[in-house]
Amino acid sequence: MTSRSPRSSARPQLSEKATAHIRGLIMSGELRPGTLVRPETIGEDLGISTTPAREALQALRVEGFLELVPRHGFVVAPLTGQDIRDLFQVQALIAGELAARAAAKATEKDVAELEALHHELIAAAARNDHDRLEEKNHAFHREINLMADSRKTVWVLGLVTRYVPREFYSSIPGWPRATMDDHAELLKGIQAHDPEATRAAMQQHIVHSGELLAAHFDARVAAAEDGRIGHAAV
Repeated sequence: MTSRSPRSSARPQLSEKATAHIRGLIMSGELRPGTLVRPETIGEDLGISTTPAREALQALRVEGFLELVPRHGFVVAPLTGQDIRDLFQVQALIAGELAARAAAKATEKDVAELEALHHELIAAAARNDHDRLEEKNHAFHREINLMADSRKTVWVLGLVTRYVPREFYSSIPGWPRATMDDHAELLKGIQAHDPEATRAAMQQHIVHSGELLAAHFDARVAAAEDGRIGHAAV
């Protein structure tokens, strides 16, 4: 078997990094529908060449986040707050099932690990360390998914959660507090080995997160539209 060169193995990673970055910009409302997205600009922003940046734009066109307009290039496809809410509703159903299974199977060691992660998450929030907060949030959910012991269900969840802009959560008002409070309810359900209470807590948590992101998106789009109208009226 031949091994790939360092260059050939690095390119997909750069492309995937760029894809996640642009997707996050779109989902957070920083890149609004109709905005032109140039590979040269993305490459410059991320410190990569235009080739992986262009590959990222092509991938996002396949996913439906971008459209290719003749003689113009890639533009952000239509997206609304309701679209975001719909994605999180689907995620909530799958994540709720995994959480219910985790609650039924949780061992004392599993519960202790979740408790430790939750305390670390609270500490990160108290320090306003949003990068660490998101790291512990991801670890908390990953631990629950592992506890559920359902690889195919986790795989399906991964298809949905890839659209969640992790690196932009710190900019969403109310997200750190919601994460702490919602995780506390999740932890209670797992500590009590109550599948249905845990399912409900997880679904409410995901829907809550989606609502925060959708409201943030709607507000940014509305502010930009108000600014455009005000500028045109001058």
